[in-house]
Amino acid sequence: MNFKTIDTQSDERKGAAAPPALLATPTEDTLLRRFADFETLGAALDYAATGVRGLNFHDARGALARPYPFAELREDAQVVARRLIASGIRPEDRIAVVAETSPEFAALFFGVIYAGAWPVPLPLPTSFGGRDSYIEQLRVQLTSCDPTLLIYPPELAQMGADAATVAGITGIDWSELAMRAAPDVALPQAKGDDIAYLQYSSGSTRFPHGVAITHHALLNNLAAHAHGMQLIYGDRCISWLPWYHDMGLVGCFLSPVANQVSTDYLKTEDFARRPLAWLDMISRNPGTSISYSPTFGYDICARRMSSQTKASERFDLSRWRLAGNGADMIRPDVMQSFVDAFADAGFKASAFLPSYGLAEATLAVSIMPPTEGIRVELVEETQLSGVAAGEDRPQRYRAIVNCGKPVRDMKVEIREEDGTPLPERAIGKLWCSGPSVMVGYFRDQASTDACLVDGWLDTGDMGYLSDGYVYIVGRAKDMIIINGRNHWPQDIEWAVEQLPGFKAGDIAAFAITTPGGEETPAVLVQCRSSDDAERVRLREEIRERVRSVTGMNCVIELIPPRTLPRTSSGKLSRAKARNLYLNGDIKPYDLAA
Repeated sequence: MNFKTIDTQSDERKGAAAPPALLATPTEDTLLRRFADFETLGAALDYAATGVRGLNFHDARGALARPYPFAELREDAQVVARRLIASGIRPEDRIAVVAETSPEFAALFFGVIYAGAWPVPLPLPTSFGGRDSYIEQLRVQLTSCDPTLLIYPPELAQMGADAATVAGITGIDWSELAMRAAPDVALPQAKGDDIAYLQYSSGSTRFPHGVAITHHALLNNLAAHAHGMQLIYGDRCISWLPWYHDMGLVGCFLSPVANQVSTDYLKTEDFARRPLAWLDMISRNPGTSISYSPTFGYDICARRMSSQTKASERFDLSRWRLAGNGADMIRPDVMQSFVDAFADAGFKASAFLPSYGLAEATLAVSIMPPTEGIRVELVEETQLSGVAAGEDRPQRYRAIVNCGKPVRDMKVEIREEDGTPLPERAIGKLWCSGPSVMVGYFRDQASTDACLVDGWLDTGDMGYLSDGYVYIVGRAKDMIIINGRNHWPQDIEWAVEQLPGFKAGDIAAFAITTPGGEETPAVLVQCRSSDDAERVRLREEIRERVRSVTGMNCVIELIPPRTLPRTSSGKLSRAKARNLYLNGDIKPYDLAA
């Protein structure tokens, strides 16, 4: 791939003159900016490569480690494409690539694009679950996308090779690919209606859904980003978001390429260890900054500052033009805590940019107009859950965040369960339609048909419209999103089913909101034991099992047999189970803490 390595050995020790300091790619450029108005993603990189902007990779402390101009990315990617073609890769082959935030992954992703194949970004291992859980996650996703090849970083060589073996495919690390010949062959010419890539949710483990996105769909959404954010020449993107999640991949990697924006990256794992390094990077940017985070990222930073004196002694956030919020439910209390912690460093509450999106729409569905900040409406909780308030229950209100207006070319409707459109301020399921909606789920027609109807996408989320703005009140679909990470309830339920004495249908998993406003998973488990000590033991065993699979500490409740509600066809109704539990109609066993 012709990647250059940075020699960090002291030049004084070597007796040589000190090398010139690394320079990040410029924020501004004389190249005429185009808002993703290209036929294909490859054409977008071709254009960006004629300018001087690019990607910049930073170390754990936020220091620049590797500038990577778009011109160099294009050169490396075309070499990758020729190597892949020489290795027998054909158009429409799937190439799975472990999505490390690095120049190597960037070149591989675009190399697969130039080769006419479909890149499939897959997650890095997390700090929980262990080796076997990670290999199993890769195996299931590899089985779903049926790739010709799995490519992974050298440091994951053993796990990557094992995952490829159990999936029955070829696996190589990208340093090995870099040793292969790259003969000068003609590269295929993609068309706008061709599939560009497959996107898996970070929570896709036992029940993966590969979202198929065309070049036209992608570029339409990337143009909508630029228009919605009112992109200006002095903007620079700063990101720590993982590239296997749609907000990181599409919003903070592909969008900067297609809209020609220089970007600075901190690896996700480095952000987790040193979150304030993210704000250091924003402070050092002399231009205007664009940076996105789920709510929990702002929360971590505000908490880290609580023990320090004044934010202004370390940070200058006065040029942070757009502080995007997305990927999970936006909590206004956390946003206010962030403002309180960093206002004296120049952060403006008006910089917050709430948004709503999902991979099935490529990414963005709605974006708040810049400078409008966080706006909330109070909605009575019984309107949100559909559970009637009892006479002895006081009214409780929840603050619902305005997630902005539909992006360019996107239509949004709120509908009843039967598809009947609802008027303004009526809560229902959110449907959207536009050029950036997915083709469908890869090789999963049943799931595609369940959510795509006459060009309209059932997002599975609940919300309402008010004066043209989108308000999201919760998820009707079963997905549980904690700290920006997606979890399928079926995965949690399946984990419990593997324990002795439990079977399918005994478990219901869903998200609940704690009194502090945080979202957490709850797991109801039908228990047949009548011994209290045994119930306590089972609860702890279930808690540990769920934690080992998902990395989450869940609320575990044991309930009597035949308690979980069923639909008319006999299927488990998680939504009804959640409502009954919150309403007090499902009563767990009273166990010692």
